Amino acid sequence: MPKRILQGVVVSDKGDKTVVVSVERQVMHPVYKKFVKKSKKYAAHDENNQFKVGDNVSIIESKPYSKTKKWTVVTANA
Repeated sequence: MPKRILQGVVVSDKGDKTVVVSVERQVMHPVYKKFVKKSKKYAAHDENNQFKVGDNVSIIESKPYSKTKKWTVVTANA
């Protein structure tokens, strides 16, 4: 099964070798049939601490690094 790849914005880089990425998606409301933005935050592994707050990045599923960190930053998007 292929690994999921998500795109989002770095919202925190406080942890050592860790960034928090906010991924936003659009979902249709079941009653009003209007698209609503939903976001979720993922803790991702950043081996060299190279990504900073505000960077657009891609993250991919990986082995668990800790209880909450199961994603790895792949690339920075332009």
